[in-house]
Amino acid sequence: MPNQPSPQPSSRPLAPLVAAGFGLVAGLLVQFGLARSGQSPLVPPYSLAISLAAIAAVLLVFGLRLKRTIADPHQQVDPFHAVRVLVSARAGSLVGGLFGGFGAGLVLSLLGRSVPAPTSTWLPMVMALVAGVALVICGVLTERWCRVPPNDGEKTAGNEEEEGGPETQTAYRRP
Repeated sequence: MPNQPSPQPSSRPLAPLVAAGFGLVAGLLVQFGLARSGQSPLVPPYSLAISLAAIAAVLLVFGLRLKRTIADPHQQVDPFHAVRVLVSARAGSLVGGLFGGFGAGLVLSLLGRSVPAPTSTWLPMVMALVAGVALVICGVLTERWCRVPPNDGEKTAGNEEEEGGPETQTAYRRP
C-alpha cells in the first residue's frame, strides 16, 4: 500500500471572508433602500455587539480548555466535546464574518453622505463591525486549537502491523 498523507483538518480560510462580503452587500443594500425611501439609517442595537463579543469569549474559553486537554498526555479528549467546539468555532467565524461585513456595509454607507452622522448613529455600527471581526478571530483560533498533534513515534513497526488502518478491519474490507 503506498504511503498516504495524513489527513489534515479541512480549513476554509476564505469562508468568513465570503460571508463578510455577503454581509457588506446586504448592509449597503439595506441602507441604500432606507435612504431611497426617505427613512433614517438602520442603527443596530448595542446588544448585537455585546452578544457577538460574549459568543467570542465563550469560544475562547472552550477552545483554551480543549487545547489544554489535548496538550496534557494524561487526559483523554472527549471526541464529542471536541467536535462540538470545532463546529461552534466554524459557525462563529461564519456568523462573525456575516455580522462584521453587515456592520462594515452600514458604516460604509454613512461615509458617502454629505452631512456627517451623529455618534449615536455610527458608534453601534462600528461596534458591530469590531465585534464581528473579534468573533471571526476567536473562531479561527479555536478551530486551530482543535487540531490534534501527530503522534510522536508512539507506533513501532510491530504495532503498525498489528493495528493497521480501517482497511484491515472487517467492516471496511472490499469484497
